[in-house]
This record gives sequence, structure tokens and C-alpha cells, in this order.
Amino acid sequence: MRMDDQDESQNVEDARGSGGGFQFGPLHGVGIGTVLIAIVGGWFFGINPLQILGLLSGNGSNVSSAPEPAPTAPSAGDPTVHFVSQILRSTEVVWGHAFAELGRTYQDPKLLLYRDSYPTACGYGDAAAGPFYCPNDRRIYLDLSFFDVMTRQLGAPGQFAHAYVVAHEVGHHVQTLLGILDREGAAGRNGGAGAAGHSVRIELQADCFAGVWAKRSQSEHGWRLEAGDIESALNAAAQIGDDTLQRRSQGTVVPDTFTHGTSAQRVKWFSRGVEAGDIKACDTFATPQL
Repeated sequence: MRMDDQDESQNVEDARGSGGGFQFGPLHGVGIGTVLIAIVGGWFFGINPLQILGLLSGNGSNVSSAPEPAPTAPSAGDPTVHFVSQILRSTEVVWGHAFAELGRTYQDPKLLLYRDSYPTACGYGDAAAGPFYCPNDRRIYLDLSFFDVMTRQLGAPGQFAHAYVVAHEVGHHVQTLLGILDREGAAGRNGGAGAAGHSVRIELQADCFAGVWAKRSQSEHGWRLEAGDIESALNAAAQIGDDTLQRRSQGTVVPDTFTHGTSAQRVKWFSRGVEAGDIKACDTFATPQL
């Protein structure tokens, strides 16, 4: 993709100099790679992936977070940080316009860069979980090494694939502002887990919102997709489907434990957002067939 001289967001924070070390704890944010920690943690520590997922869902013991180190503005000169800042700025413009069409005001999220682990308002965040969004402080948390994981371990390289990840997390922020995350998250806590549960519908809607951003951002910003960009995002969506990740980590697929949707579903809903460019096309909660 070609962002050229696109503006950077002023809402990127950098805490990479204050990592808290690698540790597991209950994380109550929502993100594109929640299942990924089960794979990476399982590989690295020899822990059953389902046990790790139990910790992430809050079934483990509580962990008291250390005082949060103060983030700073990112230093200039890092091309990856520059790119992420451009993508975040693009989402700010797109969703600002989309909310105005709904008669609402969009509030920009913060995006915090960190390494290894970091105390958040949703629990202790670990890089192995992949990027995630915390509705309690309206921040997106990103360890840039996840892009390397996408490229080397998940087979999902390319800048637009990385942009899709950021846009997906911003999609969760959109859900927060619209009251969707609070409403449907509560419904999910009262039941509805598994392949057609509320967690899956929340994640697929964030994929669709990422597609809406991709569609609208090109016309509103003037940047352009290059050959293979959409395909790289679709591949990224496919590589982090629950069924694909579970097959890699444990050799079997257990739909009752799905949290993000299958590869085919993630591709479908991202594609729907790209085709429609309309937030109204992303109501995953009104359809029985995901």
C-alpha cells in the first residue's frame, strides 16, 4: 500500500522503554490475537493452550498490576511507527466522518506501543496475546513484534495485513463508542459462548469495521491500494481464524471454544465491510448465519 505523505496521528504513545517482563494474567480486553497467546505460550512454555485461554478469560487467579509507567511520544525515524501512526490517523478521519453521518461525535482512541508486557486498565497485557483493545481506558495496545509473528509464523506478511490488524482494534473502539461492546459483552457473559456466541460476533463485527475503513479511507485520503493488498488482508484474516489457530496449536478444532470466528467467517465479514463501506452492513448480531 502507498501512504506516501499521509499525516500521522498524535494519539500514539510509546512505553517501549518500560516493559514489565513476561507474565501471564487475566486480560479482559478484546483483540485480534487472543488465541495466539495459547499457541505462542504453548510453544515457548510447554503449557496446554486451553489452560492459557482459561487464564485469559479471567478464570485464573487475579494479578495486581504494577503502577503504570508514563508513556511518551514516539521518537521520529522509525518507519514502522510512522506507518502505524499514519494508519491510526486514517482511522480517525474515516470514523470521524462516519460518526458525523450518524449525528454523533467520534472520540479518538490512544494507541500505546509496548514491549513484552504492560499493566493496563483491563489487566496485565502480554505481547504474546497480540494487539488488543481495552475499553476501560479506550486504548489500543500493540507490541510491534506481532508484525514479525504475522510474517514469520502465521504466513501473513505485508503492510496492508498489518494495517488490517490496527483497523480491527479500532473497530473495537467504534463498538465501545456505539455501546455495542458493553451491551453484547454483557450478553456474552450471561451465555452465548462458542462458534455463534457473542464473543465471535463481536470479533467478526470488528473485522467488518476494518473493511469499512479500508473502503472509505482510500477515497477520503487519496492513498491507494497496490496489487495484492486486499489479498494480504484476507490472508491475514484467514490465518488467525479460530479453526486455523487451533489446528496449528493442538491438531484439532473445538468450535465450543471459539472466540474470534473461523477463517472463512473472518474473510467473509472483512470482505463485506470492504464491499459496502457502510457501518450498517456490519450487524453480526442480527444474522443467524455468520
